[in-house]
This record gives sequence, C-alpha cells and structure tokens, in this order.
Amino acid sequence: MELLDNIKEPNDIKQFEEDQWDALASEIRKFLLQHISKTGGHLASNLGCVELTMALHLVLNFPNDKLIWDVGHQSYTHKILTGRKDGFDTLRQLGGMSGFPKSAESETDAFDTGHSSTSISAAIGMAKASELKRKKSTVVAVVGDGSFTGGLTYEALNNLARLKSSCMIVLNDNDMSIDENVGGMSNYLNKIRVGQAYNDVKYGVEKGLMQIPGIGEGIAKAVKRGKDSIKELLVPGMFFEDLGITYIGPIDGHNIGQMVDTFESAIRLNRPVVVHVKTIKGKGYYYSEKYPKHFHGVEPFDLKTGKGLQKKNKMTYTDIFGRKILELGEKYPNLVTITAAMASGTGLEKFANVYPSRFFDVGIAEQHAVTFAAGLAKGEMIPVVAVYSSFLQRAYDQVLHDVCLQKLHVIFAIDRSGLVGQDGSTHQGIFDISYLNHIPGMTIIAPKNRYELTKSLEYAMEFDGPIAIKYSRGAAFYGLRDQMEPIEQGKSELLFSGKKVALVAVGNMVEEAYEVYKSLEEQGISITLVNARFVKPLDENMLRELAGDHQTIITLEENVYQGGFGQAVSAFYMREGITDICVKNIAIEDTFVEHGKVEELRKLLKIDAEHVLQIVKESL
Repeated sequence: MELLDNIKEPNDIKQFEEDQWDALASEIRKFLLQHISKTGGHLASNLGCVELTMALHLVLNFPNDKLIWDVGHQSYTHKILTGRKDGFDTLRQLGGMSGFPKSAESETDAFDTGHSSTSISAAIGMAKASELKRKKSTVVAVVGDGSFTGGLTYEALNNLARLKSSCMIVLNDNDMSIDENVGGMSNYLNKIRVGQAYNDVKYGVEKGLMQIPGIGEGIAKAVKRGKDSIKELLVPGMFFEDLGITYIGPIDGHNIGQMVDTFESAIRLNRPVVVHVKTIKGKGYYYSEKYPKHFHGVEPFDLKTGKGLQKKNKMTYTDIFGRKILELGEKYPNLVTITAAMASGTGLEKFANVYPSRFFDVGIAEQHAVTFAAGLAKGEMIPVVAVYSSFLQRAYDQVLHDVCLQKLHVIFAIDRSGLVGQDGSTHQGIFDISYLNHIPGMTIIAPKNRYELTKSLEYAMEFDGPIAIKYSRGAAFYGLRDQMEPIEQGKSELLFSGKKVALVAVGNMVEEAYEVYKSLEEQGISITLVNARFVKPLDENMLRELAGDHQTIITLEENVYQGGFGQAVSAFYMREGITDICVKNIAIEDTFVEHGKVEELRKLLKIDAEHVLQIVKESL
C-alpha cells in the first residue's frame, strides 16, 4: 500500500500526479477487499465508486466543501481519503468505525445518513445556508439511481432550481439498488444511456460534415437547427433541464480524469447541476461484479472463492416467512405481496418467481407501497407488505391515514424488528411498537419462535383489519415448540406457571426470558413466564390474573421504553387502580443505539438474560 500510506489527512490525495491515480484506485480496492472480507460490510457499492470518490476529493476542499452521501453505505473510500484507514480494523464493531457517514466521527462527514433519497434535500439546505451566510462553499450530493424511486428525491428536485449558488448532484448510476431497479425512472435512465450513444454518433456526423469543403458548414448548421427543434425527444437529461437544472452526462464513472474535468466545469457554473455518472457495482472483484446483489452487504468471506466463512446452521425468520408466504400463495389466490426494493432481503424472491403477477416491487418507495396496498385491499385483495422495521417508519402517515383509518385488511410483515446489529443507529428496529401501538385499529403480533411466526401468518390471512407481525433479524428461535397454544385475538400465552414474579416477554425476547427461567429452575426457584404474543391489543385478563397472585410483574422487550409494551402494561395497571403490585419495565432507554453485534448490544443496554436474571433475583 505504498501510495495509500501517504493518505493521512483530508485533501492528501491532491499530492498525487495524474499518472498515479489509477494505481491509487487499485490500492484502495485491494485494501477494501482485504478488510471487508474479514469484518463484513457493504462491498459491491464501495468497489463501484472508488474512482468517483477520488475524483470528488480531487476537486473539493475539505472540510469547507460539503459532500453528502445518499444512504451512505458507499462512503468507505471517502473514509479512507479523509485519514480513517486505520479504523477499518474495527469497521461496524462495537465502539469501532461506523459503516455509514457520521459527523461525530469526522467533520468531513457532512451529514449523517443511512436511509435513501435524503441527500438532495440536505444538500439544498446546506447550500442555502452558505448563500445566507455569504460563505463560499461547494455542496455535493452523491445519490444512486435506486434512490430516484423515492418520493423525497422529487420533492427536493422540485426546489433545487431555486438555488443561486453551486450545488452539484452526482447521479451514481449502476442500474442497481440492492435488487435491480424497477419502474419508470429506471426506464428513463436506460433511455438516457441509449441517448448518449446517439449523441456520440450525431457528434461524429456533425464533425464529419464540417470537414467537407465549401458546403459542409452550412449542412452542419442545418442539422443542428433540426436537432434543436426535436431535442426534447432525443437529447438525454431533458427531465432535469425542464426543471431548470443543468444536466451533464452520462460520463464514465471509472475515468478519473474525465470526472475531474467535468466536476470542475460543473462547479464553475455556480448553479444547480446534475452530473450523471455511470459506474459498475462491484467493480474490480470477479464475484461482486458477477453477483452484485449477493455482495451488496456481506459477512466475512474467503477472497479466493467468494464464499462466506460463517456457516448458516439455522433458517432465519426471513427464510421462514418466505417459505410460508409461498405456501399461503397457493391457498389464497387473492394474496399479493409488496416490497420496496427488498425482494431478496425480505424473503419474497421465491414468491416473485412462482407468482410474478401477484408480486410488486415498487422501488425505494415505502409510502407508496403502503397506500398501494390500501388500494389493493379496497379491491378485495389481501396485500402483504414485507418491509424492514426501520424503513416502515418512513410510511407512518400512510399506515395511519390510508390503512388503519379505513380498517383495511393489510398485513405488515415487519422484518429486522428489534436490534439489527452492525448497521447501527439508522437501521435498528427498536421503534416499531412505539409508532404502531397508539394507532386505533392496529393489531400487533410478536411471535416467540419460528413456529409461532408461521401460525401468525395463517392467523393474519383470516383476520379482518390491519395487522402487523414483527420478527427479528438472524437465526430463528426453535425452542419452546411444545408450548404452542392456538392463536386467539389479544390472548397471550402462559408458558410456565410459578410464584411471586411473572416475566412477560415480547417476541424475540422470549428466548432471553426462557434462559432466565431455566437458570432459576436449576436453582430451585419457580417463576411465571408469559409470552405476550399480542403487543396490541393487550391481554388485560391475563394481566389481572397475574396481579392477583404475583408480587412483581416484569416486562421485557427489544424496543424503546417510550411508547413501548412495558409502558402500556404500567398504564393499564394505573387505569385499573391496581396499586398493590410492583411493575418493572426492561426496555431500551431513551437513546439511539450504535453498531455492534446483537448480543453485545443487549448486554450494553442491560436487556440480556444476565441482567434480567439479576433484576428477577432482586425482585424475589
């Protein structure tokens, strides 16, 4: 890493001569492969934008200029070029470097990101702030073509032309989000790519005509007039031009010199500009180029074979969901599934292959996904919206206003509920109980294990009204199979009956609670263990019974305390005037949870079996 070792501070890249740029890019790719293969992380997206990032760093001056990464999982090269190379040994580990931009980590990370389609809005705000302060600063947003399916992007573009200062939007176009892009914008960008080839040919024709002695110049001018009269049909980028935004491109996203020249020219225009850059996702590594979707986010893997180093022994909840929804698709011909650019991530790929006409990928557009589902429900279909917990919160108003207000039968399959681990604060699914629990008419089920998940899906199909089923990331819990009572609306499940203390656990925390129960049993201590099953509606009868013959009720959930299950239980006892019982709520305190392994985070947050056991013993 001879060249890379000279990058210690922001702007150090400017010391290299142009003939060294390609060698530096090669070293960066090698560095990324060596480290991500050990720690895991986002690989293909970062390999694809090495040259793009280098070109931006060659023309910008940090920290005065501002660079905003949409989503931000592709910011690894940016971190290297701002002197954080040594941090990659702790990438995405507890207490280590984040896999996303973090302003607390470096002032060159201009804006914290993690969800898509936000960068243009943020860039306009920062550019306008510079205008108001009369400060000379270039603001650049790098946004992927996948993010152009998100509505916030268009809200921002609608206001971009009003700026009177430099604001460059770099459209990093690799024809992918996590899955392949879909929809009208994807088709439009395809036309632009074809249009660029057309323009290249047209330029060659004009150049050739100009060289004809005597008559060539006149013919060329006539061709140009004709070209201008039909430019809206033929010239790429007119969508942006019609909004008052200068469009440049597409250009080669792996040609550093061309990008440097283009970026410098765009900045000198001192107005809003979209520069369309074409890149290859996963570039430079055979397996990630061939399988960019698989190598979007990876666990540690063998560089030589591309195969993961961690053996997958158990099915995940996502696997269980995908298999069950396929089975239900045969039984219910009016079942349809919806994903927001996450068919593989949510387990819907097999359903999409078997029932393509009943599967809908709406792109990165969670708000549209939910209201689209509401329309399908009105049309007597049974829509299943499969979505990550942290992404569903983007569609809160649609859940409330378009689904629950009309009492529509929409099923929300909420994946990645609870702690997700190493993706960090933007992806932790620790708010879903809080943002769903207070909506009238919403039913929320939190299955305790893989078997209850399948039964919950069966129950949801026959339900009448909006219903959410939340389950965690990773290997499914196989325990407590014999303790499986039929699902009844609003009924919790008494797993084990004991004395004095009742532990009421929600969803994936039943596994932790069961460890506590077994530990106490070995010590000859018997407590009551309840699987809440229904977060909403509360099983009020069960809570009254527990209060009648227990001294302490302890709730356990992987959600923030505010608006959570435990708070609802405490409020119930207060409303009922039941004051002769102690209620303790074990939940996540009022904080955003950073990155780390789930077991590490549970211990840090004191919601793991060890800490729960201590609280139970204190109560006894």
